[in-house]
Order: sequence, then structure tokens, then C-alpha cells
Amino acid sequence: MAGAWEDITGRPAGTVRTRPRFFAETAGACTCHLGAPVVADESFDSKRCCEVVIATDLVLEPNCDPRGRWPAAGGWLRDQYERGATVCSVCTGSVLLAEAGLLDGLEATTHWSAVPLFRTFYPQVRLAPAKIVAPAGPEHRIITSGGHAAWSDLALYLIARYCGQEEAVRTSKLFLLGDHRDGQLPFAAMVKPAPHDDGVIGECQVWIARHYALPNPVARMTRNSGLPARTFKRRFSAATGYTPIGYVQTLRIEEAKHLLETTASPVDEIGEQVGYADGASFRRIFRRMTGVTPARYRARFGSIGRNAAGPTGS
Repeated sequence: MAGAWEDITGRPAGTVRTRPRFFAETAGACTCHLGAPVVADESFDSKRCCEVVIATDLVLEPNCDPRGRWPAAGGWLRDQYERGATVCSVCTGSVLLAEAGLLDGLEATTHWSAVPLFRTFYPQVRLAPAKIVAPAGPEHRIITSGGHAAWSDLALYLIARYCGQEEAVRTSKLFLLGDHRDGQLPFAAMVKPAPHDDGVIGECQVWIARHYALPNPVARMTRNSGLPARTFKRRFSAATGYTPIGYVQTLRIEEAKHLLETTASPVDEIGEQVGYADGASFRRIFRRMTGVTPARYRARFGSIGRNAAGPTGS
């Protein structure tokens, strides 16, 4: 779903798209451990070369010995890695990577319940169970992640790495991935305005998209429209669903959010850039519209995917 941002907001999304496929022992319909039917696109006999492979979580009985349990899957994973794939795991899927010999000598994480199993059967793995996502190996082509909910952390990491950090932030907002303590409002963005046939208001929208940071933008738009103030306000609201001042504030705050996500500029400087000369007013309006302060917003979204840029080392 990386890229769906454009459909909802109307703002361009990243250009990279993924094509997920499901591989299993045999292609076709099968049933997972809890009884849900799934369909495998291809079997481990497939010669397809994948760019990214994710080993899902496994059902492991207490005190089980996993050695020699998945020869076909382990061989396929090793082959994919040798052909250049980045190999990942979620939750106990790291056991499959260890069994395939891909984690020997590398740092890795797993679900906390599998820690004793690793220490018993795979002591050569440098286990770091406190980590949620652990990239390792040359070019970080081995990535393990913690418990089942770490799916979202791994997904954002991979989106940032292959589609860009901005796309990871957009995906986080779209699917409400992350801290929910402040509710849904911090994730929300300006939805694409509905189309309308009011040409005068359309021209004003084009103008304000470039000039929202100017002083008195609503008065300037009104003057540009050639309409009486009350008529302009009525037609603008009817065409866009926003009051003129609400539309301007939304544009300003959306740009401020982008700057908080992508730069280290001071909060007051960002406020000035988007049209608020008074820092206190900027903070007040930002909090009213997003549910959080600018600083908290930056802490929440500014770090998403940052560690995925330029993977190097071991």
C-alpha cells in the first residue's frame, strides 16, 4: 500500500511500488496454524529472484528442537540471499533464518519467548532481544524484528529504505502506525479537496497554494477574486468544504509538519516560514489542529525510517 497517500490527499507519493508474492512448500491453497485459508503464489521450487524476502512468524512448541525442521524453506532462503535478496524475519521467523545459517555471527532479535531456544540451539547468533528491528550483515541485507506487532516497524523500515523516508512517514500516518496515546489526530492529513466547477475559487486555490505564508492571505484572496467578502467566503466554503481561513491554516500546518519531519530547523523558524510571525500563536494553532505540540510531532514522525537510509556495515 506504499503510494496510496496520493489517492487520499492528492499530493504526489513515492514512485517505487512493491509486488508482494507468497511462497510456501507448495503453491496453491493451504491452511495456516489457526485455520485461516491462504494461497501461496509459488513454491520453494520457484526460480524467481526476489529483492526482499520476509520469513513470517512460526508456531513453535515449548522446548522443541527446530534443527532440521524446514529444509526446503531454509534452502530457498539461502539461495535467495546468495542471489542478492535482503532477507528479513518477523517474530519467531528469525528461528528459520538461524536454521538456514544466515544469522551465524550476526546480531539478531526475536520474540522474547524464543530467547531460550536461541541460546540452546543457535549460540553462534549474537542475540539482542531488546531490539525491535535489527539490521545486520554486509549492506544490512539481514534484518530481524521482534514480536508479531513488529511487522509494522519492519514495514516502515523497508518502505523508508526502498521508497524513501517521506513515504514511510506517509504510510505511518495512513495506517496509524505508532504511538496512539494522543489519538488519531496527529496522523491525519489534509484530504484531497473535492472537485468543483467554481473557476474563481479554483484560481484562488492555485494562488494560495503558492502564497499561504504571506500576511493577510484571506484578504489577498478576496481581493484577487473580485468578489464581495461575504460572497467570497460563502462560495469558497461551498466549493472546498473549508472556510478561507481554515483552508489557509491547514495548508500552513501541513507544510510545517513536513518541515518538522524532514529538517532540524527550530520550531519558531518553521512557524515563520509557513506564515506565523508569533511563535506562541503557531504552537497554539499547531496543537489545536494536530493534537500535539510541534516538538512532540517531530519526535513522533521525524525519526521514522531514518536508520534505514544508506545501510552499510555489519
